[in-house]
Amino acid sequence: MAGSLQDQLLNIGVIDKKKAKKSQHQKRKDGNKVRQAAKSGQKVESQNQANQQIAQAQRDKQQRDRELNKQRDAEQAKKALLAEVKQIVQQHAVTIPKEAELAYNFTHDKKVKKIYVTNELQSQLALGQLALVITSDATTLVPSKVAAKIEARLPEMVVRSTQDAESVENDPYADYQIPDDLMW
Repeated sequence: MAGSLQDQLLNIGVIDKKKAKKSQHQKRKDGNKVRQAAKSGQKVESQNQANQQIAQAQRDKQQRDRELNKQRDAEQAKKALLAEVKQIVQQHAVTIPKEAELAYNFTHDKKVKKIYVTNELQSQLALGQLALVITSDATTLVPSKVAAKIEARLPEMVVRSTQDAESVENDPYADYQIPDDLMW
């Protein structure tokens, strides 16, 4: 088999005459561009460099797509987590009677907020048996065990009334009893 590679491929039947002519034509065009650029003193961008630029653009696009997919997946996971927490709160919510007139103040996001509870609910909140869960809809009372489950998922939604151990130890009025009938 003597002859050029193109002749050999034509004989085997891998390419047809049309493709061979197109290849030769492209080769001549590239050669002419190089010769004209050499005459004018300019640098010609070869087909190889153009292919490299296209490949780089594709890699950049794929990277951007991956990042967007990660962001979308994270948003979906967050929505699913919020839905799960709302469902837990709805299932285990402690109902507050309508006749509750005792204001219970608590802090959330550096703001003091108020909820009306009964004496029994206030004592349970103070002892840590109940906790407050703040969703976008409302503030809800839930048992402490349920609040622990919610804290494992989204800790910023749970408000507990805990006393600092340091403040109890350094309290100069610890020896004095607070009267039972004193309301704050």
